[in-house]
Amino acid sequence: MKTTNLTALVLLAATGAVSTGSLAAGDPAAGKVKATTCMGCHGIPSYTNVYPSYHVPRLGGQHAEYLVSALHAYKDGQRSHRTMQAQAKALSEQDMEDIAAFFAASGK
Repeated sequence: MKTTNLTALVLLAATGAVSTGSLAAGDPAAGKVKATTCMGCHGIPSYTNVYPSYHVPRLGGQHAEYLVSALHAYKDGQRSHRTMQAQAKALSEQDMEDIAAFFAASGK
């Protein structure tokens, strides 16, 4: 993308003329496929993890930026949950963006 085009796009986004959702790096369709494993816990209504016992959050409708940030925190060990850390370590940056785009766009 040319610098002038990029500058114009940034200015439009900053003024609200362009939805920031349209600037998302993730592909929701690819994310749906990649999120199959995630749905085993996060896609079950009122699911409670066995050990340690706690309510597993549903991710549908969550902001993509938040989900990517959370996945990075698990991958880097800043958030502690062994299963999530193992899942996040296997994800590339694009995988995280795609999965986050899927959950942000869905109610699942």
